[in-house]
Amino acid sequence: MHKSTQDIINMKKRKEKISVVTGYDYTLASLCDKAQVDVLLVGDSAGMVMLGYENTIPVTMDQMCMFTEAVSRARKNSLLVSDLPFMSYQTSIEDAIRNSGKLIKAGADAVKLEGGSVMAETISSIVDVGIPVMGHIGLQPQTTVLSQGYKVQGKTKDTALRLIEDAKKLEEAGVFSIVLEMVSHEVAEIISETINVPAIGIGSGLGCDGQVLVVQDLLGMYDKIKPKFAKRYMNLSEDIVKSLESYREDVASGTFPAEENWFLMDEDELKKLREHIGG
Repeated sequence: MHKSTQDIINMKKRKEKISVVTGYDYTLASLCDKAQVDVLLVGDSAGMVMLGYENTIPVTMDQMCMFTEAVSRARKNSLLVSDLPFMSYQTSIEDAIRNSGKLIKAGADAVKLEGGSVMAETISSIVDVGIPVMGHIGLQPQTTVLSQGYKVQGKTKDTALRLIEDAKKLEEAGVFSIVLEMVSHEVAEIISETINVPAIGIGSGLGCDGQVLVVQDLLGMYDKIKPKFAKRYMNLSEDIVKSLESYREDVASGTFPAEENWFLMDEDELKKLREHIGG
């Protein structure tokens, strides 16, 4: 039985740190689940990592449903949360509920959306129909980058107070957890201590209740963007390129495929074939 949202809340109560990995495909999600990562997050960052977009804005509901379905077929143990993409929930509460339902039907256990106090009513409405919601404040890739670019949030007293208030409003609206992206370490720690639901940090320091990283970042597979907060546990991109170069060289030299890589006819059948074609 896979983890529930209540399991994640209980981890905070027990002061257990929560591991979250953002993944998008069956193969890597299977490995994340096998590693017993607590939460698999199907992020709209798939647009950049998997589809080559410059940012998350072009990602569609259909694409998010496709990625969610793939990951849902892989997971057995982890909680599965899926992002609502840009303009799938901002237009109306009805759209937010409808599109949340699509992600649940695609296999998600919960949805994630960006925004502070302004999104509280929308979140409450989604929760009221029985769909768990993960909040997301601090840097909001869908909108913050349009006006500010990628900048650390909560570096002044006033911006810190707004973030703290946003976190409280989201908790009141019924979220089961909140992602804090690129929030100053001090403010993230205060938020984590202030709210009763888990605060999941990404570039927000050690004081959070859990951490989230993109699996391609931690495996060293995505070189286009190298955020400061992403720790590389491997450098698979180099190993993959070297392996592909070796494959190309083996094909060019004729050393691949070798005899152990191909299949043979029965000798009698081969003899009959050659006699038939005059060989």
